[in-house]
Amino acid sequence: MTDTPARLLGLLSLLQIPREWPGSELAERLGVSPRTIRRDVERLRELGYPVEASRGVMGGYRLIAGTAMPPLVLDDDEAVAIAVGLRTAAGQAVDGIEEASVRALAKLEQILPARLRRRVGTIGTATVAVPATGPVVDPAQLTVFAGAITNHETVRFRYRAGDGTESRRRAEPLRLVATGRRWYLVAFDLDRDDWRVFRADRVHAAEATGGRSAPRRPPATDLAAYVVERLYDLVPTYRAVATLAAPADEITPRLGTAAGELTPLPDGGCRWRSHGDTLDWLAFRLLGLGCAFTVEEPPELVAHLKILAGRALAGTGGRD
Repeated sequence: MTDTPARLLGLLSLLQIPREWPGSELAERLGVSPRTIRRDVERLRELGYPVEASRGVMGGYRLIAGTAMPPLVLDDDEAVAIAVGLRTAAGQAVDGIEEASVRALAKLEQILPARLRRRVGTIGTATVAVPATGPVVDPAQLTVFAGAITNHETVRFRYRAGDGTESRRRAEPLRLVATGRRWYLVAFDLDRDDWRVFRADRVHAAEATGGRSAPRRPPATDLAAYVVERLYDLVPTYRAVATLAAPADEITPRLGTAAGELTPLPDGGCRWRSHGDTLDWLAFRLLGLGCAFTVEEPPELVAHLKILAGRALAGTGGRD
């Protein structure tokens, strides 16, 4: 890469990932010599970017927090506003931007001066958001995991299980997964010598240890599907099958994101297959479709619908 401005931007983009970069790896990524990397690092320092260099076999370059925001893009107020917005997005798990908000927050907080980090923290403690439908997650815990994942570091934290018991954990984090309104951490539990899925809202006192994670084969190619499968293994799940007196293309938009599986039938209707952790959810899902239906299974759902029908009839006083 012979274009110096483009090369500097490429170098800066790599350094904004929260990890220590060996000079040889940066040189290989950018297609230049280690000597050119040293010169470019000095240019970034002259522009105000605080790049720290460490010596030794494991040494390299890291972008650190300085005494002022580096010039080029953001002033102090803009940096604080973005950090607060990213914390809100990370804590609320806004659909579609969950992982991006955590990655961006990890990059920004890495170089925020201490005085701006204090301002972000002050605003966070002085404001209250309308509660979301899911549990509240501390964005600081997510950024610890995001940084450790990028830097291939082990972490330690305290974890509260579903029954309220707490334990200390040492783990090698692999990926953060957002599903529904919750965050989950997929990590290799070093004490239990196996892969585990941790609910992020049950984690506290998380910190990176500085120790390197061992290369491991992931438990699955699709980690989002892996998390969902593990969650279904942990909770009672009802698998429902029902025939609907309406075509599949009309039912699909009514089901929304929880569509399940629809199969067209020769008579113009369709068969719906889905699952849920409560009979209420399955019953209300069916009743909200606005069409006639017949439940094929499970028998528990049939019985529950009869109970709901009885309550509805009693509420009308038995009048037609």
